[in-house]
Order: sequence, then structure tokens, then C-alpha cells
Amino acid sequence: MAVRSFLDAAIQYSSATTPRSALIFVFLAALVYKYRSHAVGTRPRRDLKQPKGAVPFLGHMPLLATIPGTKLYDFFEKQHRELGPVWSISLPFMGRMIQGDDPAMIEYVLKTNFWNYEKGELLRNTLADIYGRTFFVVDGEEWKFQRKLAMQVLTVNAFREYTSDVFAQEGQKVVDYLYKAADEGIVVDFQELMLHYTLDTFTKVSVGKSFGCLDNIENEVPLAVAFDRLLSVSASRITNPAWRITEPLTGVTKTVKEDRAMIRKYYIEIIEERRRNGYHKAKKDLLQLVMEVMDDDGNPLSEDLIVDIVFQLTVAGRDTTAQGLSWMLYLLLRDGADKSILETLVQEVDDVLQGVEPTYDTYKRQKYAEACFNEAQRIYPGGPRNLKLCVSDDVLPGGIKIHKGEWFTWSPYVMGRSEHVWRPDVLEFKPSRWLNGERPSASKFVAFNVGPRTCPGQQFATCEALTVLGMILQSFQLELVDSSTVPAYGVSLTFPMLNGLPIRVHRRGATKAV
Repeated sequence: MAVRSFLDAAIQYSSATTPRSALIFVFLAALVYKYRSHAVGTRPRRDLKQPKGAVPFLGHMPLLATIPGTKLYDFFEKQHRELGPVWSISLPFMGRMIQGDDPAMIEYVLKTNFWNYEKGELLRNTLADIYGRTFFVVDGEEWKFQRKLAMQVLTVNAFREYTSDVFAQEGQKVVDYLYKAADEGIVVDFQELMLHYTLDTFTKVSVGKSFGCLDNIENEVPLAVAFDRLLSVSASRITNPAWRITEPLTGVTKTVKEDRAMIRKYYIEIIEERRRNGYHKAKKDLLQLVMEVMDDDGNPLSEDLIVDIVFQLTVAGRDTTAQGLSWMLYLLLRDGADKSILETLVQEVDDVLQGVEPTYDTYKRQKYAEACFNEAQRIYPGGPRNLKLCVSDDVLPGGIKIHKGEWFTWSPYVMGRSEHVWRPDVLEFKPSRWLNGERPSASKFVAFNVGPRTCPGQQFATCEALTVLGMILQSFQLELVDSSTVPAYGVSLTFPMLNGLPIRVHRRGATKAV
């Protein structure tokens, strides 16, 4: 009615003003009418359900702007319940987004018709400061080469042996710190501690040298601060389509440039040192393996690409692993948790690791621990939402049309809480879902992606998580400071706890049994 009233008013006004003014008003009225229910630059899709609240030109941007960050993914879950697994929103600058939280659609887009759906230039530019031009954001032949390289490197035995050593060495620093916390009665932010651990392990695994976060837990490490700022800025760009305008005005552009330069300088100096002095260890880090790779023309990789690749491993695994462990611990210790799950987990750790050094092989024997980790990822996935750009007109399973330039989006967070996908007990923490041959299909469990873009470091990250968890559970009993409150989540590229996870630590045997 508001649009029709505006149009009527424009026509009436045109009869009482100059022809030029009348033309302008009629033109504006026509634009408002054309984009009355969707964002400028997008086509109307009356064949798709959409949330209420769309406005002319801006589509659903004002609606999303009113949703607190701590409720953003709950909004998507609400739409799933009310509108079903397929619905749509439109945003200026971004375009039309078709949400498809359905296993059949996931299978089709990410596997069956893989080449028709890309990351796209828009996403590539948005995340360039954190991912560079690595396989996380590139497409086509560039992606194929880097994907093949990643799969080769991550399966080299010398690399696996090296990573196992690093996980255990850095894990011992975590254990030593927790002994101190237990003896002094210090409350520990478990998520923050795990972020220190994963950042140090991934940088050491990448280039043989860590940022030193675990050596300086009580104080800020400049490299780590720069790393966190880059991640934060990249995440904010996803929800701020106008970031190219706002960042220069707020000084963020300058900070990003300085942070990025600091981190790249750190890696470049290590690369130059390797080239001068060589590297002769039997167990090799990622940098050495990548420096030995030749491109399709037989030439070494460029320094920029080497830096991007080793940095990406740290970015891709650091937050998701640390946060995944934190959500898992919350699920194990919260009020109402099934105590037998933790008891079974601790018993497995004792049986597998008692008197044995943590290695890549010993982690594989922790079947129950892996089931717990996967179940936590189902409920609180490391990547709560994802998207791919359609490059040519297509028809999704169920007969849903998707046009070139429209986005297909999906939410592992929503899918992990869907009764349609996981049955009525969907919100229960049940590691048994992953045992006795009942492992869910890849298109249902999309926390690590599906198809050709499945995370090549999934086993690598799981090994890291279970190594440090096993070392902790061998020595300590843990309790949540607040076991009755569900931690609020923050908006990021991953799924962090907004205020961390405060815990109290006790030496095993010093208090009541687990």
C-alpha cells in the first residue's frame, strides 16, 4: 500500500509541476515499485518463501541489521522451522541468497554439480587479507592445483610424524599451565587457552616456529594480536557489504595493512633463512614441503603463494579446533549432561594413552573421543554458515530454480539442529550417533564440507584436538564456573564463544571422582 500511495502521489504531483520534475518523480516511483520487495540489483523470486520485513531497494538488510550477533544463527534456525529448508533473502551489494538446508541440495551443489558453484570474486576480495589466493577462496585450475598440493603435503609421513611431536610438545605446555592453575586456584578461560595452543601448534607445524603464545600466556603477543584483528575484520566484512567505504573512514584499512605486513614479514624472514641455510630434518614442516613443490611448468612456487599457503593452514585450523574443543567441554560438563559420557571418555584416554607418548597413531585409537568431538561439531559447527555462487542457470533438487549470479547458502548450524535431518533427539549430545557403524552421511554432517572441497585437514585437526584433550584428561578434572548457562556465541568466520569458557581445574584424585 505504501508503494502504491507513493506512485499515486507522484502522478498527482507531476500534473502540478514541470515536465522534468514530473519525469524524475515518476522514475523514482517506478524504481520503488520495481524493487518493492527485494534489494536493488536482484530479480524478484515470488516462487521462493522469504522472511517478512523486506523493504524497497535494501531488501532484507534492515531486518538483518536489527538482529543481535548473538542471535543471528538462531534467526536462520527460526526461518528453517517456519519456512522450511528452502527460502531466500536479498541484500544490496551481495545479491539474492537461496538458503538450502537440505542434504540432497548440499550433495548436489557441493558434489554432483560442483563446477557450477564457485567461491566467486566478491567473497575472494572480501577475504583476501586473511586467505590471499589460496584454495579456500580460489576457483578453477588455480583451486585444482592447490587442492592437489594440500592433499599431497598433509599425507606425507614425515609431516605427520612432525605434527604429532609438535602437538605433544605444545600440549605439555598446556598441562604445565593447568597444574599451576590447579595449585593456585586460578579460573582459566579454556577457549582462550585452546586458542593459544592451536595458534602455536599450527604456526610451528607450518614454519617450524611458533608465535610463543603458550610461553607468554599472561601477556599479549603482538603477532597473535595482529592475527586476531585480521580475522575479526574479515568476519565483519561478511555482515557489512559497504566495508570498502567504512573501513578507510574508520582507520581499519591502515590497521589491516600494518597487521598483514607484520605477519607476512614473519613468514618471509623464515623462508629467506631456509633458502640461505637449508633444512635437513627427517621430520618436515609444511613450509619445507611446500618449498620443494614445483608448479606445472617446473618452477618453484612464488614467495607470495608460499606465504599464503602456510598462513592459510593456521587460519583454517586454529579457531575451529580451539572452539570445537571448548563447545565439546561445555557439552560434557553442563548441568544435566550424561555423566557416563565423560566417564567413558576418561576411561578410553586412560586405556589408550597411559604410559604412551601421544602420536598420530594413538589418536586413531580414541574412537569414543572422536565421536564426542564430531557430535560437538554437529551441534556447534566450526563454520556455522557457508555460501557458493551459481555461475550458470541451474535447477536444484526439488525443482528449485537458481539463476546465474545468485548465491546458494547453507547453515551447518541449522542442519545440525534439524529434526528432519537428525530425528527428534537432535539437541541431545549423543556420541553414539558416530559409533557401531552408524556414522552419518557426509551430506548430513557438513561441518567439514562435502565433495571436492571437503576440508583436507580434517584428520589433522582432529588429531590435534584429541591429543591435547587426552593429555588434559589424563591429569585433571575440570568443572565449569557457570554450568547452568548456555554460552553466548559471537559472529565470526567460525563459531566462538562470545565470553570464553571459564573453568576450574583440579588435579585428578585431589577432589571427587569424575
